[in-house]
Amino acid sequence: ILGVRDIHADHAASHIGKAQGIVTCLRATPYHCSRHKVFLPIDICMLHGVSQEDFIRGKQEKNVRDVIYDIASQAHIHLEHV
Repeated sequence: ILGVRDIHADHAASHIGKAQGIVTCLRATPYHCSRHKVFLPIDICMLHGVSQEDFIRGKQEKNVRDVIYDIASQAHIHLEHV
């Protein structure tokens, strides 16, 4: 946008964009679940024994929170790279 042509700036912007995308997905999860849609990675859900139905029903169990934590941790890793 500002005409900056630097590979390091591009790399940082890429990681910031990925982190923002992950956070946006997490923030929108309650809205999407209220419409019976889940856009979270199924492999992480399966790792914790959580189904899409658990999110749709609004369960607040530890394993559901662990899924959210793992996904949020991925956003944090991207920010650490910046």
